[in-house]
Amino acid sequence: MPGRSRVPRTTAALTAFAATAVLAGCSGGGRAADDDGLPHHGGTLTYAVGADIACADPQQAGNSDELTAARGLADSLTDQDPDTGRIVPWLATRWRIGDRGRSYTFTLRRGVTFSDGGPLDARAVKESFDGVRRLGAKAVQATTYLTGLRRVVVLGPATVRFDFERPNAHFLQAAATPSLAVVSPATSRRSAADRCAKGVVGSGPFVLDRFTPNQRIVQRAREDYAWPSRVAPGTASPSAPTRAHLDRLVLTVVPETRVRVGGLQSGEFDAVAAVPPQDEQTLKATGFPLFARPVPGLVQSLNVNVARPATADPAVRRALQKAIDRDEIVRTVYTPDYRTARSALASTTPHFADVGSYLTTDRAAARSLLDGAGWRPGADGVRAKDGRRLALTAVWFGAGSGPAQPTLELVQQQLKAVGIALTIKTVPLSRALETFRTGGYDLALGNASTADPDILRNYYTPKGLDVVRLGAGPLRDALYAQSADLDQRARARHLRTAQRLLVADAYALPLYESRTVVGVGEKVHGLAFDAASRPLFAHVWLS
Repeated sequence: MPGRSRVPRTTAALTAFAATAVLAGCSGGGRAADDDGLPHHGGTLTYAVGADIACADPQQAGNSDELTAARGLADSLTDQDPDTGRIVPWLATRWRIGDRGRSYTFTLRRGVTFSDGGPLDARAVKESFDGVRRLGAKAVQATTYLTGLRRVVVLGPATVRFDFERPNAHFLQAAATPSLAVVSPATSRRSAADRCAKGVVGSGPFVLDRFTPNQRIVQRAREDYAWPSRVAPGTASPSAPTRAHLDRLVLTVVPETRVRVGGLQSGEFDAVAAVPPQDEQTLKATGFPLFARPVPGLVQSLNVNVARPATADPAVRRALQKAIDRDEIVRTVYTPDYRTARSALASTTPHFADVGSYLTTDRAAARSLLDGAGWRPGADGVRAKDGRRLALTAVWFGAGSGPAQPTLELVQQQLKAVGIALTIKTVPLSRALETFRTGGYDLALGNASTADPDILRNYYTPKGLDVVRLGAGPLRDALYAQSADLDQRARARHLRTAQRLLVADAYALPLYESRTVVGVGEKVHGLAFDAASRPLFAHVWLS
């Protein structure tokens, strides 16, 4: 059965997402072409990103900038329409779901090759996914997507079946992500470290030219690329060229936002990632268009480690929830284009549930909760119980002068007003997984960009990152149940329950909905976003 007819229906969230994305940016993918009205081939685009790019392997990529860099190197079995959320064919032309979601059979596109000339056939797909499982924790996101995978079976040169121990409701969407991109058999057999350092051989529109970890990654266009997905930019016409317009794409790591923005203004960079709110108006006023899109998935939240002594107390967690003023954060640190959070999921994510009634600010109620739990104010205003001060540590991952630091500083002031002391600790992004494993934090600031609500299971349960150390109970049951239910109405019920419990029991303290904001120079045309709001460069061109 063709792929389009097998895709479960989503909520209206992503349908509205397209309109929201257009409204969010002052300039979209439809910027005027050059004087002849046609895209131009050639040239090098330099894109400055804020996060480290430590790994050139999509299956091991750990942040959005690494995933952006890796997307052009390797294609996926499916793709996701960024406007509607529908899953569409890519390397697979069609698929069949069997045994109530326990098996997925894909028919592959003919004639696709890896950049080393090898065929991308069913055996290569099997080896690629078997390689993901061998990577284990090195590919934490990819491995989590494949939870319960029993085997990958080659049924013919162009037919491959995935068998799961239990129903996997999110697999078609997961198969569209860079984390499950297909790499060559030779790549799959290499060590994790070697793949990170030297990159992968894939079937994408770019091939790796040079890579200096945490500094620069250079990619060149693949001349014979001819199999973009049905929703790739520039593929509306069957006769449209499929080779990347750029000759080269350079992603350079520039952690300091002021340096990135200054480099765009001086012409050193053609485009820059993560334009901070305070610079948006300045760039627009000086003629630099912004491409902006709301980020689906997890909103920016403070996630509460319930294995720590103080935050194990539900009263402390609920007091934290009530002490935070989200409207003040957005009003003070961000711009009117940002939205205060109404759930742990962004409103542009399928199956978003509005649980904002649990997110109202009530500091009198916060103080009452702490009083009732025996936390009494000390001489310095910080509460204590049994000789232990209510002093928490919040970590965030990154560097530079982005908005995370002022956001946390404002939360620090808000918590101080109810007698909670907060220490802010910056951790390099490269140490995020280690930090989650060791659990040496009370609160962790973070978000995740994805167009499927199963990110809640990936982020919060022991089968994923286990950020909050979630124990057995109704919340964990709901997160596991939604990942196994193909009935979208039933899945929506499980997700409503999960979002309500995450917020009501204050495992997550949602703050605001994130936006991807990319600043570009006047010669850059055709920039677009994927369904997870990461920029795509295969059809960007320079005038």
